[in-house]
Amino acid sequence: MDAFISKQDRHRGDGDHNVQKMRRISNVSWLASKRQVHKTLKNRVNGKIWKREEDDDDDEWSLPTRTKNSSKKVKLTPAFEFSKGNGIPKKRLNKRSSFVVVDLEGDSEDEVLEQACIMNIRARKRARTSDSEAVKRNHMYTRLENGDFANASLGTSSSSPSSASDMKSNGSSSRTRTMRNLKQAKIEARPKCHQCMKNERKIVVPCKKCKSKIYCVQCIKQWYPQMTEEEIAEQCPYCRRNCNCNACLHSSGLIKTSKRDITDSEKIQHLKYLIKSLLPFLEQICEEQTQEMQIEASIQGSSPEIAENFCNNDERVYCNHCATSIVDLHRSCPKCAYELCLSCCHEIREGSLSSRAEMKFRYVDRGSDYMHGGDPLPCDFENAEDQGEPTVVLWNANDDGSISCAPKEMGGCGDCVLELKRILPMGCISELNKKARDLVGFDTERADSMCNNSEAGREMLRSAASREGSKDNYLYCPAMNDIQEVEELFHFQKHWVKGEPVIVRDALEVTTHLSWEPMVMWRAICENVDRETRANMSEVKAIDCLASCEVEISTIQFFKGYTEGRRYENFWPEMLKLKDWPPSDKFEDLLPRHCDEFISALPFQEYSDPKAGILNLAVKFPPDLLKPDMGPKTYIAYGTTEELGRGDSVTKLHCDMSNAVNILTHTAEVALSEEQQTAIQQLKRKHLAQDEKERLEQDKLDHHSIEQLGDCSGSWKEMGVSKIIETEKQPSQISEQLELSHNQPRGATLPGLPSEGETDNMCGALWDIFRREDVSKLEEYLRKHSMEFRHTYCSPVKQVDHPIHDQCFYLTSEHKKNLKEEFGIEPWTFEQRVGEAVFIPASCPHQVRNLKSCTKVAVDFVSPENVQECLRLTKEFRQLPKNHRAREDKLEIKKMIIYAIAEAIKDLEELIQ
Repeated sequence: MDAFISKQDRHRGDGDHNVQKMRRISNVSWLASKRQVHKTLKNRVNGKIWKREEDDDDDEWSLPTRTKNSSKKVKLTPAFEFSKGNGIPKKRLNKRSSFVVVDLEGDSEDEVLEQACIMNIRARKRARTSDSEAVKRNHMYTRLENGDFANASLGTSSSSPSSASDMKSNGSSSRTRTMRNLKQAKIEARPKCHQCMKNERKIVVPCKKCKSKIYCVQCIKQWYPQMTEEEIAEQCPYCRRNCNCNACLHSSGLIKTSKRDITDSEKIQHLKYLIKSLLPFLEQICEEQTQEMQIEASIQGSSPEIAENFCNNDERVYCNHCATSIVDLHRSCPKCAYELCLSCCHEIREGSLSSRAEMKFRYVDRGSDYMHGGDPLPCDFENAEDQGEPTVVLWNANDDGSISCAPKEMGGCGDCVLELKRILPMGCISELNKKARDLVGFDTERADSMCNNSEAGREMLRSAASREGSKDNYLYCPAMNDIQEVEELFHFQKHWVKGEPVIVRDALEVTTHLSWEPMVMWRAICENVDRETRANMSEVKAIDCLASCEVEISTIQFFKGYTEGRRYENFWPEMLKLKDWPPSDKFEDLLPRHCDEFISALPFQEYSDPKAGILNLAVKFPPDLLKPDMGPKTYIAYGTTEELGRGDSVTKLHCDMSNAVNILTHTAEVALSEEQQTAIQQLKRKHLAQDEKERLEQDKLDHHSIEQLGDCSGSWKEMGVSKIIETEKQPSQISEQLELSHNQPRGATLPGLPSEGETDNMCGALWDIFRREDVSKLEEYLRKHSMEFRHTYCSPVKQVDHPIHDQCFYLTSEHKKNLKEEFGIEPWTFEQRVGEAVFIPASCPHQVRNLKSCTKVAVDFVSPENVQECLRLTKEFRQLPKNHRAREDKLEIKKMIIYAIAEAIKDLEELIQ
């Protein structure tokens, strides 16, 4: 019994000792805990891979040294210290070395001491246990560890087997719970990576500047591959304002988009220039409306009262015949609401109204083998040439100038006389015209100085053409840092008013260098939409450049092909492109941070800024009015350096009604294997053979048609036969032609263009922009050689509605050579590097071929210098077939002129006052 009591006292003494030990631990200071942690870390490091040098300062670390027996790789991160109270790693630069391992993952129970301070804080807050309970718990743990289950209970001299089992179970579960709490406390105490918001990462990099953000190594490798860990330690992406975490990508206003603050004096000059430039076009609109009101007065015999045609702000009114936007006065049927613009009214009275037949689909899918140079599948289709002329329907004006509603064949009712209606307040355009004249007067000094200042700074040019006797072979190509002064704006205007493209280098250098990788944008979009929208965006509609058709593909697969490439079964590269993704009307909502980044990169923001450009007519619309879609838009496409000739990743020849600026933001090069290159050369020979075969067949058909017209002279027959024989080339000649085409440079012989090495490293897209004065000759060439081009399903282009607006043609290097030989014209040809901004004037035909996988972002704008071209293109589009892709007046240039002058007058009056 005495032995038993002595044993109890001994255990009770042990318990008291444990209680006192726990109290000392609970009262230990943070500094002591910190030293203990460093001591533990020191022992661990010595036992693993690093050897710490002895130093007077316990908190400083020497340069890490790998031991010979170590096989574990450890990342180096900036040195840190534990901040008081929360255990968050804080950077600290060592005098000898600025890198240590920040290992936040434990390996054994010995790391309990490392978290003692955290557990003590939790214990003090909860205050669950008393000293006696602690004694009992420690006494029980001691006996359990010694295996003495029979005497676990001090209140009885013996216990049943079940009591011993319960005691063992309770002790084991309590210890497991304690260890779980320790582990959970350690996890909660770890700081979170700002990018992925996870705190279980082992190795992190703290920021020395903000001292609050850390980034884990995994996120650095995945989302910031262009940055090293040292750079992030000096200044993290959040401090650099280029963080692409979900929270930052969904934020707007983090950066300043404007590059230069415009003074009030400059604003007054810009607004006067804008009003003076637009005043002639406002007078034309006013005169057109005055003439129609005079005709209406003669019809009614008195001053007309024009009723208002109510239109909601979210609606557009278009002419039912020509699809032109109606800005104010127009004629409307009281029965069927058929609406007619004033231009069509004038043509009806002149008897020059065109029928505008619908365009028929002319291309048939002849199979995949045909697109790769094989034989076509048998198919029955209607030839475009056999469609016949559209039925002519007469629609004439009455003797008094009134116009009846369109016949039923043209979409009207044919019963009622069209009534003159208005949308704007009565006489507001004439009043606006008078106010503009009174405000700016007739002084044109400012307009002349802005447009004709010949030497506003040192010219920075890039050679883009080799026309003989021409002074515009060089394009204005300044660097972004060189155009911040107002004098360079005058220099830009000098070239811009002539209709010349402008290239600005290093546009992205003045930004925060936010990532433009497609996967970064895709991740941001997925986190910014609801579940249903995210599911719908799991697939995208891409354009297959070989067939010129839309195909559905998984979004992930498309972006994988962007960096790795895709190919058909015969090794021919598969070129896909996304146009306007995400939709431009949602770009700012889905990618607000990228939108701000793009605007901040825009050169000459007086023109190009889509939100605040003082010389951009497109921003003058009232906020509650439905605006034209001007962008920004993204263009993501595959590409390859070699010109394939068929299925190239191209934007085909076209011209835009508005001006545009296009910035190449990202590229990815996809290397072709030797096996694929060999297959490409073999398929090119097959393509050329197919071209020659079809050309020969077409020549025979043309010759047969000529013979059917009547008797032909023998000399004509001989000439025709010899021409056919001449076009039939032997395989050796075809191979020779292929070799010449393959070796022909892409304009690299022109002075100023980059060499082949520079193309591989820097350039991403090849541009061809034609001068406005060369458009008529360009159209003539395309009509003459249309059968040599292929469009949908790789079918030859057999019918042309408009050579440029149809967007069916891409001129290869061979075609550009022939164009210069036959008509003496050539485009400006240059290669766009990453970060370069290309300004394309309105009505200049242009085409683009991607030399690599490219991501471009573009925005449209309307400058006062090119309003005349916008109006001319609007008239051209009116003459296109009804269902033509370019026929709709999406720009609404007349409405834009009226609102731009009204807004400019308002702003000018406020500044003058």
